[in-house]
Parts: sequence; C-alpha cells; structure tokens
Amino acid sequence: MKIIIAGADAIGSHLAQLLSRDNEDIILIDEDSESLAAISADFDLLTMELSPTSVQDLKDAGAEHAKLFIAVTQNEQVNVNSCILAKALGAKKTVAQVDNYQYVSPELREFFDKLGVNSLIYPEMLVARDISNALKMSWVRQRWDVHEGALVMLGIKLRETCGILNKPLKDLCGPEDPYHIVAIRRGNDTIIPGGNDELRLYDIAFFMTTKNYIPQIRKLVGKEHYEDVKNVMVMGGGKTAVRAVKSMPEYMHVKLIEADEGRCDRLNELLDGDNVLVINGDGRDIPLLLEEGIKNTQAFVALTGNAETNILACLTAKRMGVRKTVAMVENVDYVSMAESLDIGTIINKKTIAAGHIYQMMLNENVIDIRFLQNVNADVAEFMAADGSKVTRRMVKDLGLPSGVTIGGLVRNGEGMLVSGNTQIQAGDSVMLFCHEVNMKKIEKLFEKSLF
Repeated sequence: MKIIIAGADAIGSHLAQLLSRDNEDIILIDEDSESLAAISADFDLLTMELSPTSVQDLKDAGAEHAKLFIAVTQNEQVNVNSCILAKALGAKKTVAQVDNYQYVSPELREFFDKLGVNSLIYPEMLVARDISNALKMSWVRQRWDVHEGALVMLGIKLRETCGILNKPLKDLCGPEDPYHIVAIRRGNDTIIPGGNDELRLYDIAFFMTTKNYIPQIRKLVGKEHYEDVKNVMVMGGGKTAVRAVKSMPEYMHVKLIEADEGRCDRLNELLDGDNVLVINGDGRDIPLLLEEGIKNTQAFVALTGNAETNILACLTAKRMGVRKTVAMVENVDYVSMAESLDIGTIINKKTIAAGHIYQMMLNENVIDIRFLQNVNADVAEFMAADGSKVTRRMVKDLGLPSGVTIGGLVRNGEGMLVSGNTQIQAGDSVMLFCHEVNMKKIEKLFEKSLF
C-alpha cells in the first residue's frame, strides 16, 4: 500500500514510526528539510521536501497512485486543501487533521466527502474521550472497553496493598478465573507473561476481564480504599480542556482553573450549562488550591500547553492528597520522565491521533486498535472471518507470533476470556495484546480464506 503523509511534525513522525513496522510504502512530505532529515535517519521511509498544496509537488510524490493520503501539518487549511488536491489527482482515500470541532459533526461528513476529504481527525475529541475514561476509575491508569464493556482492559499500578504479588501467574489466573493478565510493564521493559512469571511491586499490570468482575479486580489489587471520582480540578482552559470537560459524566463536579482572565470569560460562555465553575488563577498556587477544596478533590487534570507545568502541577496535587492525576504531555521525550515520577495517566495528543489514523490503514477485520505508548504495544480488536486461520484450531495450536497474546473475545454480545482450549468462531470479536509485532501478520490470521 502506498501511503503519503503530509507533515513531519509530531503526529506525522509518530504515524511514520507505526507504519514502518508494517513495511508499507511510505512517503513523508514536508517543506522543512530539517524535520525530514531527523525522521529519515530513524525510519524506513522515503522523505521528500515538497509542498502539500502544490499540484506539481503532489504529482512528484505520486499522489495519483496513493491508497491513502494523510495531511497532519499544523495548518488546518493546508490539510484540507491538500486532501482535496490529492483526491482530485487520484488518491483513493484522504484524511485531514482539523482544529475546529464543528467540522467533525456527523451532518458535515457527506459535505467534506464530496469535497474530497474522506475522514477528519480532531485530536482534542480523541483526547477528551481518553481523559473521561481515565477519570471514571480513580484506581486505574488506563481503561479500554470493548463492545460497550463486554470486555474491559485495565492497566493498574501495583502497590504494597496488592495481594497477588510474587506469585506465579499460573497460580493466580487459570482457565476458570474471571481475569487474565495479558502484559506487564516493569521499569522500561514490557513482558508478555507466561505461567511462571510473577507480579512485582510497582509493576503496571494489564488485566483483561468482563465488566461485572471489575470490583473483584479492584479487591485483588488492593485499591478498594481509593475514592471514586466526584470532584475534579482542571488546570488550563484551552480547546482540549473544553472538550474534556464536556465529555465528563454529569455526576462529576468540575472546577476549571485558567490564568488568563479574558479566556475565563470565554470559557464561561462555552461551558454555560455544564456543571463547571471557572476560576481565574494559577493551578500551581497552593493557597488557591486549598481555598478551592483540593483536599476534597479526587482527580486533578493538567491540560496547559506546557508539559513541565502540567507535570509540576500534578506532583503538587499528589502531595496534597489527590489520588488521581492526569497530565497532558505534548513533548514525547517527557513521557517517560512523567511516568517515572508516578504522575498517573499521561495523555499525548499526537500519539493518540496517530494511533487513530493507523487503524484506518488496516483491513475491515480490524474493528479497533489502540497504541499504548507506555508499553510500546497495540491493543487490537479483530473480527474473525468465515474460514480464517484462527477458526481452524484451538488457541493453543494457532502458533501465534512472539509478543502476541489473546485476552478475550466477544460472541453474540457476551464477553468471555480465552484459554488454550478455546475455539474461536467466525464472527467472534477477539481482543489481542501485541508487543513489537507486524500487525499485517496478525491480520492474515483473521482474513477470510478459501483454503
């Protein structure tokens, strides 16, 4: 598949990293030669110093033969216009990143499609969904629901209160137990565990379970004393914060702290009718936090445009007793540092957007996919086609590639965990955890086959 990416900034570079694993024919274009040079040294792709809004440059890049044209520059107008031009030249499918949430409304989908822009990506909306999910469970680092919770993946930091440390997994989660541990993050290493592996203090363990067993998982890991989130403080009043607040459940009471007085007036207009109190001030100001009830707050979300500010504010909130902290860290280089400081949930808008676009390049058997940056792994949901290889043998005999584990499946709307003796059936939706694996190899296991 020939794929052209316009824009060598963070989203484009991270997307190139994801695609380079799958040996795709990737061309990355940008007008900044220095950005292209930095990427070219790291990934297996072709870079070209071209303008995405020049018809001749798009022809030189081969837009007429592209199966997918993706525009993720920092300029919304450039993204939309370049997609229109690429589509007119013959590109099969186009994707544009936009900054206006109104563009992604369902009633405008057909309008943009007729223009030549087949899909629109508004990163703030994707981030808001992740933040909302993170706040629903104060004791969980990451959560991903499949089929509205028929299956649930939970990423949990294990502390001294965890009752299942230092025991072989084969003694903890057998075929009849209501959960599987599909991966472990230990320091900088990701482990796809076997029966003899053990959970250790400060690991981040990824549990696959069904929705009704979540309370049991909470008890196992010793997180029952964590309060559920009802009161939230948000620092920063940008577009991401507005989308995040509007995505939060109605039962959450939100206080939004913004340093710019003029922006506060605008926020009061944008959030009128929402359960939000807008406060003019600095979210790192301890007297202000105390005055506004930080001691009775279960979650603190830092969403300014400065990663250092967000990290510092979350550390301050944790020292003041807040259990759940969420920091937006736009600089990818700071993500590992934030995790080492035990910030909690780290949000990177660029990697979330890149992962969402990456899903579009996989075939129709891939229902959903999420790249988990902190473990350098994908969690993917595949649909088993009639006659596909995964339906011919029990799971233990499939010969799955190294780094792949099946966490569970959904059959006729019901979630169930998978053991070695499970027989996957056509139509099953199967959840896989994949660490450093070419996703195209996994796709072939689920494709319809006549032989």
